[in-house]
Formats: sequence, structure tokens, C-alpha cells
Amino acid sequence: MQFLEKGDIMATISLQHIQKIYPNAAVQERRRKRGEDPNKKRNNLKVTEEGVVAVDDFNLEIADKEFIVFVGPSGCGKSTTLRMVAGLEDITRGDLYIDGVRMNDIEPKDRDIAMVFQNYALYPHMTVRQNLEFPLELRKVPKEQMNKQVDEAAEILGITEYLDRKPKALSGGQRQRVAIGRAIVREPKVLLMDEPLSNLDAKLRNQMRAEIIKLRQRIDSTFIYVTHDQTEAMTLGDRIVIMKDGEIQQIGTPQEVFNKPVNTFVAGFIGMPQMNFYDGKLIKEDDKYVIEVLGAKIVPTEDKQARLRERNTPECDITVGARPEHISLKETEGAMIEGAVDVSEMMGSSVHLHLNAGGHDSIIIVPTLDLGDETPKIGEVIRFTFAPNVVHMFDKESKKNLEYI
Repeated sequence: MQFLEKGDIMATISLQHIQKIYPNAAVQERRRKRGEDPNKKRNNLKVTEEGVVAVDDFNLEIADKEFIVFVGPSGCGKSTTLRMVAGLEDITRGDLYIDGVRMNDIEPKDRDIAMVFQNYALYPHMTVRQNLEFPLELRKVPKEQMNKQVDEAAEILGITEYLDRKPKALSGGQRQRVAIGRAIVREPKVLLMDEPLSNLDAKLRNQMRAEIIKLRQRIDSTFIYVTHDQTEAMTLGDRIVIMKDGEIQQIGTPQEVFNKPVNTFVAGFIGMPQMNFYDGKLIKEDDKYVIEVLGAKIVPTEDKQARLRERNTPECDITVGARPEHISLKETEGAMIEGAVDVSEMMGSSVHLHLNAGGHDSIIIVPTLDLGDETPKIGEVIRFTFAPNVVHMFDKESKKNLEYI
């Protein structure tokens, strides 16, 4: 069997005003079974007379063969949304379309969707080959064709030598490859992956991320991938959907959400180490916007000035955001901030400096080439400033980025 050539199948997905509400009684019963306090509020999800709103007004158009990543903290609704696409959760309100066909009431087995779970979900009494054959047997695929499909999937995933082994004889990474193989062997239109790498150690996660990128080039499916790991999201996704408390915060390419976060949540969630935040003011001097922060003045670049003027942004209190890699130790007249080094982490090509600046904890990433042999010592006071082309300004009240509201 040959995997279909690109363009042979289509899989556009449209989620329109999707909402998922769990009745209060159902939520409480689920918590009782887990031994939890049924009345404890665990997050900021909305609670209405109908129940707990796990996903609220979710709207997304996914192109054919696109790789979409849902990312966010635990309990934000990303896995629930994925399960609604799969048909494993009922949709309370809204419409789900795959290739223009409404799927709300279509059984999971009839959606031409395959799903990979974080716990592998392999049959322990079956060999790897039998696990891969199982979905094809259910479809009554002829034996000769089945063998070809299984052999090709095994070759793509590098598990040919394990076909006669049982899952217990495999490592975690090998088991996950088998789980992915069982999903792709029947060539689904849509491949759903629910935190598939979360049970692997750091080295294996890196290897499997690369394998998934390669796999994406070889099979003809639309991908929806769920993770709480922003590194996975940034490296895998064509676009990222960032969620919080059941709602979409931002949709964009990895570069867009990194460079142009729409609010402080996205800014703090995307990027490692996370963005530094400071209390500041946005003022006007000589018809230019100026940021006052920690006793220094930063003049944003002309493109930022233009966006602020376009929105007629008033003088106001702001939250100033600066990524650790965008903070500079180079002297700039009239715009330096002082901070005492609390921790110095040698990372090889760079040093991560943890500072206390004006009562704020800050992290600065400095290339070791810039430091030479003069790595700052614990307690040493150093001077730094923010790169004016990548400094971020967020409204103090709404938390929104002043350049994009």
C-alpha cells in the first residue's frame, strides 16, 4: 500500500461558536469519584445556571493539511475541545464541520478521525503488528493490503524490528511510535494528538518532536495537537491556539504569538524563560511616546510610535514587558536600570542572570561571548536596559497590548 499523494483527500475543519457546559451535578459526581472536594473551585471557568462552562465561544477555521496546536495550562479546555472534534464529548452549543459536513451528531467511528492518547492505549496481549492491524481488521481490509499498510507505517516510524514484540518489551518512546502507527495506518483525514509526549523524559520528547515533524511531511492528514508545553507548540505548529479558562486568547503563527502577544497572559505563557513584567507609565514628550520604568526612560521605535498614534493611545499606567533575551547590558545614555544579581546560571552559550531590580524579579539572558571572563557575581549590581524595538506595553487594567487593541 502507498500512502495517498498530497491533494488526494481533503480535511478542512470549522469550529463555530463551540461551547461545552458540564452540568454542576456531573462535575460534582466526577470529583467525588476522584476523591476531591466536589464544591472546590479549581480554576476561573465560568459557572452558570446550566453548569460549568469548560469551553466558551470557540471559533477556529483549520485549513487542509494544517498543523494546529492547542496550548494552555491544565484545565483551560484544550483537551475538551479536541474530544469534541473526535466525537468523544457532546457539543453543548455551536457547530463542528469537517469538509463542510456538520459533525455534531455523527458517531466518532464515522468521522474518519484517528486519535493518539498520552497513555498509548495499546493492547498489552497483542504484538506490535497485531496492534497496528487491529483498526484495519475492524474495516475488513484484505490481508495482503493490510500487511502492506502495516509494513509501510512501521517503516515510516522506525519500528519494523519491533513488530513481533509485545508492548511491555518496548520503551516509552517506542510505545508512542506504535500508538501513532496505529492511528496513521488507516489514513485518517484528521489526526488528533492529546499530549502524546507528556509521559516521556526530556531527551525522548526532543526526539519524538523531530519524528512528528518528519511524519507530518509523509502522511496526508490535518493535525490537531494538544499540549501544555509551549516549546512543543512553538516547534510543531503552523498556527498556535492559546487558551485560558475555556476561551481563546490568541491564534497565530509561532512567530506572531512570540513577537506580538495580545495580552499579558500570552506574553507570559509563550517564551522560555518567561517575559519580565514591570510597573510603568506611558507618557508623551515632544510628540513622542516615552516609557517610564524603574527610574529610566525608554523611547519606543518609530513603528511602535506609529501604532500608538494610530490608536490615539492616551498617557496611562502600563505593565512593561521585556523578554530575557531582549534586555541589554550595553550602556545607553539616560536609560539604564540597576539590579543586584541573585542567581547566575551558566547555560553554555549563555548565562541566565536573576536580578532584583526595584523589587521586581528579573531574568536576563546574556551570551557568554558578550561577557568574556567577566561573569557577574552574586550580589553584584549591574546596569541594563530594554531594547526599544521589542519592548511591550500592556494596559494596566485590561492587560491588553496597547499596540494591538
